[in-house]
Amino acid sequence: MDLNIDRNAGTPVIRQLVTHLGEWIHAQHIRPGARMPSIRSLARENGVSLSCVIKAYDQMVASGVLESRHGSGFFVAQQAARAAEPDTDPGDGRWSLFDNASTQLKLGCGWLPDAWRDDTDLGQAIRQVVRSDNHALFNYSSPLGSPHLRLQLQKRLGLIDIHVDPAQIITTQGASQGLDLLVRTLLKPGDLVLVESPGYYNLFNLLKLQGVRTVAVPRTAQGPDIARLEQLLGEHKPSYFFINSMYQNPTGTSLAPSVAYRLLQLATAHDFRLIEDDIYADFQNGPTSRLASLDALDRVIYLASFSKTLSSSLRIGYVVAQPDIIRRLADVKMITGIGCSLLAENVVATLLANGAYRKLIQRLRQRLNKQMASTLRHLDPAHWEVFAEPMGGMFVWAMPRYLTAQRVQQIARQLQIQLSLGSTFLPQGEACDWLRLNVAHTQDHRAQVFFQRVEQESIVAGQ
Repeated sequence: MDLNIDRNAGTPVIRQLVTHLGEWIHAQHIRPGARMPSIRSLARENGVSLSCVIKAYDQMVASGVLESRHGSGFFVAQQAARAAEPDTDPGDGRWSLFDNASTQLKLGCGWLPDAWRDDTDLGQAIRQVVRSDNHALFNYSSPLGSPHLRLQLQKRLGLIDIHVDPAQIITTQGASQGLDLLVRTLLKPGDLVLVESPGYYNLFNLLKLQGVRTVAVPRTAQGPDIARLEQLLGEHKPSYFFINSMYQNPTGTSLAPSVAYRLLQLATAHDFRLIEDDIYADFQNGPTSRLASLDALDRVIYLASFSKTLSSSLRIGYVVAQPDIIRRLADVKMITGIGCSLLAENVVATLLANGAYRKLIQRLRQRLNKQMASTLRHLDPAHWEVFAEPMGGMFVWAMPRYLTAQRVQQIARQLQIQLSLGSTFLPQGEACDWLRLNVAHTQDHRAQVFFQRVEQESIVAGQ
């Protein structure tokens, strides 16, 4: 079995083995209980070490794709067969994006590849906290969050001209809990808020769950469409406007200074607040326009997270606002979940304090910049339309010029690729040919084949 292992690829050999073996099981419809090739033969045929194959098989056992039988070898598990069957998620792939056992390439996901993660500094920080702070292993954190972490956050926020007191900071279980706390605390059923379109699908669902009405403001390359916003403000009286200022999800665009200042003027004139989701803040390249730094948190509530840069598993984010709002958020956080993991909070605080996090994000920025440039170079000649050229971050909002979204989805499925369809990012889920592409995943060999197939069919369709 030749799996076409590419030693020059950015993906580790073990990960390639896991991916290709999973694809082979699904593509060949291998039945549950079928025996896998022996470790020795697979290593020999692919020119890899025995230890690489052993580790790949072990990972597939851990994820439920294979099962090991002592003295007999490795066999396809029942779960591997079920993984090839349609799941029961909402239909747009949102649930299956978080299926860690899946071997599909998640080309439109919102996080970095595992191979990009650096577990050395993280592991050292965990060991340091365990050795020096046994309290964190067994006790609750404060509803406001670890004082050590909030002090480090205060220092870090000062570097981006957001000057606050620790009393204005509350930690959360990622930005998702931050949004949830804000919606639960500040809004009630029937309230009306503004959201961006396209925008963050989980925010739309959260607002709908709480019975909050939404009005969509189109996103442009410079930020929200100011002319349309002014028109909507003449028709509605929103209480809040939820917005990504930098490397917006999904378009990758950032606020222009003129748009940022006009947003703050309109917020004052029409008496609404801006909730600035800056979850991609640490990917920043060069100067940017943050509402929180311009406004001094008068009409802006700011939130961010370490999930995209450091670890999605730690689930540490934070909200920054006026002290009275922070106290209200802490009350709701106490009622609904008490607090974040004190261990996770102190691990993040340690990485901020010792400088390891700063070095980590510098490496990530450089790598993302390279991937962004490479992806953009290939999209235009391949007949893709790009909404706007991002100045950083991980997302490109693009669509093939001559193929429908349905056909692109068919090509992706044939290659075991999962896309994030444009309709997912529209408040009403209307049909859309745009796709969110994560540039950190575009160098995977399956992504390269996908782009080639789309280009070939686009050439024919465009003639």
